[in-house]
Amino acid sequence: MVAAQVCQSQQVGQSEDSLVGVPVHSSRVIAVPVSSEGPSSILDVSVGAVVSISSAASMVEQGSKVSRDSVSSLVSVSSLVSFAHPIVSSVVSVDELDDRVLLDNAIPVVWYCYSSDVINVVVQRDLPPTPVFAYGTSKHRATVPGPTIESLHGIDTYVKWKNYLHSKHILPLDRTIPTAIQAIRKGIPTVVHLHGGIHEPESDGNSNSWFTGGFKERGPTWSKKRYHYRNMQQPGNLWYHDHAMGLTRVNLLAGLIGTYIIRHHDMEAPLRLPKGKKFDRPLMVFDRSFCMDGSIYMNSTGNNPSIHPQWQPEYFGDVIIVNGKAWPRMKVRRRKYRFRIINASNARFFRFFFTNGLQFIHVASDSVYLEKPVVTNETLLAPSEIADVVVDFSKSKSNVAVLANNAPYPYPYGDPVNDINSKVMKFIVKKKRELDRWRVPSKLIKYPYLDLSSASRTRYIAMYEYTSVTDEPTHLYINGKSYDDVVTETPKIGTSEVWNVINLTEDTHPLHIHLGLFMVLKQTMLVKAEEFKECMTKCNDAIKCQVSKYARGKKMEVPAHEKGWKNVYKMTPGYVTKILVRFSYIHSNVSYSFDATAEPGYAYHCHILDHEDNVMMRPLKLVK
Repeated sequence: MVAAQVCQSQQVGQSEDSLVGVPVHSSRVIAVPVSSEGPSSILDVSVGAVVSISSAASMVEQGSKVSRDSVSSLVSVSSLVSFAHPIVSSVVSVDELDDRVLLDNAIPVVWYCYSSDVINVVVQRDLPPTPVFAYGTSKHRATVPGPTIESLHGIDTYVKWKNYLHSKHILPLDRTIPTAIQAIRKGIPTVVHLHGGIHEPESDGNSNSWFTGGFKERGPTWSKKRYHYRNMQQPGNLWYHDHAMGLTRVNLLAGLIGTYIIRHHDMEAPLRLPKGKKFDRPLMVFDRSFCMDGSIYMNSTGNNPSIHPQWQPEYFGDVIIVNGKAWPRMKVRRRKYRFRIINASNARFFRFFFTNGLQFIHVASDSVYLEKPVVTNETLLAPSEIADVVVDFSKSKSNVAVLANNAPYPYPYGDPVNDINSKVMKFIVKKKRELDRWRVPSKLIKYPYLDLSSASRTRYIAMYEYTSVTDEPTHLYINGKSYDDVVTETPKIGTSEVWNVINLTEDTHPLHIHLGLFMVLKQTMLVKAEEFKECMTKCNDAIKCQVSKYARGKKMEVPAHEKGWKNVYKMTPGYVTKILVRFSYIHSNVSYSFDATAEPGYAYHCHILDHEDNVMMRPLKLVK
């Protein structure tokens, strides 16, 4: 039974020059060559800005006492006006960047400094300002989500992430979970992972590569201040977020998220898809709850408080936010628009649909283009999944189109959405029709196909959830192991492997593999699942437990728009999901342009962040 919760208001420690009244928005940083003659341009971004959306922050930490004077109630979302704010997506041009230098070999370098500090922004007009953490090229430009970084294929990007989070956390911490970082003297550990990126291990944002303000304290695998993103992979959508050990769920909830796009003119220009800042828009969607004082609400008492005082299995907010605004609106013309929809929630799944029957034309999934477009009436996104879609508003039968959600939470067997959290955003469609020069071609981008015969090894990956005597979750493991246990997944560079992912829990887990891309081959239901689970719980060996004897139930069709390359996919409870994982570039036979065997290696994990932190994550170490 979950104890009653409160919202606690305390003053956040702020530097003297922290800002007040800065709006939340999604800005865009263009990473282009400073000189067209150079073989690469380097984007250097320093990160570490905390955006405080309010002068009063929620400062509930383990062991803190809540007095009656400090308690404020949870906001009633029915009192908040929907569609009150316009969608925001501004541009930060190269000329506005803080610094620009050249390396010794004359390769152009652009330095972006992302800072973390406390400023004030407004998520919804009926709420007081809310304290958040945020990325930005400076404290004054910090936003939630952070700036959208646009890079060019083949042009190197260098980012120097900086941490200015010197005070206490604005959300409840739990130092009893296995991944919790202990004995930090001052500040909040952070480290940035570029989700979907194919880059060196040192720049992957390993959870143990965290650092505090000024790099005064550093994790055991920390190695460098400046991250190197080579952008040699296929064009597509990525996103960056914090990945600090045991803090991922709270640091993302606080606001440390942003979009990253790799463009390839030669491959993309012939497609004639909608482009430009008006018609090509990232939409980063996530859920939050708020206290009356504007601070982010997070349950400060865990489901098993005697075991984990604060940790909960999943976080669900009742306010849906897009690009930093609650239930925003957007004026559109009667023509095609491209939306790169990113589910940046901790645990909430979204099944998007338009209330007036408009359709989604899928052109890419996660970070990779599809071979041909796929039309759907709805699209299901797990946390961290990306749907790259075109919406043709010329086909709208009304002047208003509401993007809505009907996914239960937790997914798939949880509660249905209500009238409040079923709304996402509203599109106001212009009445007058106009000429549309954009199109959706019948063929997009085709990559070499891999079949099962190319696989060098088959692995079994089992997902477990452990519970207390009250049947409340206490922790989650992959293959019965914690993150710190010896590495067992050691793929060889340039090879492909078959992974059979066995979900023995009641939740759908979005499995994300760092570095590797994969195709979903099939999903098969387990028969006599409890019998098989009992065997697996005892011996943790799929072969000994005769998985082939049990994996012979009904097949679940892989949706057509998800049959291409993915970096995360929904592992259905009670099913074995077979995937083909590739540990090389998919667009050529060229080996990685970096040493993928270097320390600290990579990881794979569930992208429900509360699960990842406790501790549904395992190391991944490539070998030659």
